[in-house]
Amino acid sequence: MIKAIFFDLDDTLLWDQKSIKEAFAATCKVAEERYGVDANELEEAVREAARNLYSSYETYSFTQMIGINPFEGLWGDFLDDQDDFRKMKEIAPDYRKEAWTAGLKELGVDDPEFGYELAERFPQERRNLPFVYEETFNILDSLKGKYQLLLLTNGSPDLQNTKLSITPELVPYFDQIVISGAFGRGKPDSSIFEHALSLMGLEKDEVLMVGDNLMTDILGANTVGIKSVWINRHDKERNEVVPTYEIKHLEELFPLLDELNKK
Repeated sequence: MIKAIFFDLDDTLLWDQKSIKEAFAATCKVAEERYGVDANELEEAVREAARNLYSSYETYSFTQMIGINPFEGLWGDFLDDQDDFRKMKEIAPDYRKEAWTAGLKELGVDDPEFGYELAERFPQERRNLPFVYEETFNILDSLKGKYQLLLLTNGSPDLQNTKLSITPELVPYFDQIVISGAFGRGKPDSSIFEHALSLMGLEKDEVLMVGDNLMTDILGANTVGIKSVWINRHDKERNEVVPTYEIKHLEELFPLLDELNKK
């Protein structure tokens, strides 16, 4: 009998990739207007510079363990009370400026002051552009009351809570919210799944984990024996990680739950 559903946040309920894409588009448009550079080319150049810089910092292995990607680094403040987050907070302003300045340089524009301006603009744009999948609230409305709901998300508590504060309608649906940066390890580490189970007072066979990432959500759930549901909206290729179930739309959870609860 399934009693609870654990949901991932980014790109499962919140459409984070779209928010980042739109924030890039709005910020790069400013550069297009100022210098005539191609906005799409600038986005690609900044993304590439950001990835390279991000992996060069001493905090990189920590961000890998907690699950914080380079583009979250371009807008997060990391006001978390922990040594590694304090380092990230120190690094972030330079990181942002360097990434945007390097991206501009790649397109032949050498203007660090403008790089700084764009670096400061991007976080504002991202905060103004929270996207939620259209089915998210319908699904949560239908599940609330019938199942216990837990949000299990990788990231900095400060940044994940910022995402939740700009989409405040999400929070009341959840009985518990577990953020990897507060717990100390991220998905797919089995300990964070075990922690979530203990918070809910449930056994592994009473839970479904729903997420978009095979290497974190699905791998982690599989490791501890929780049934996993991979939401694959964009027809991604499956790798060696095999989910218990695969769906393209969150509404496909309903027949799945009916079937599981008949058993």
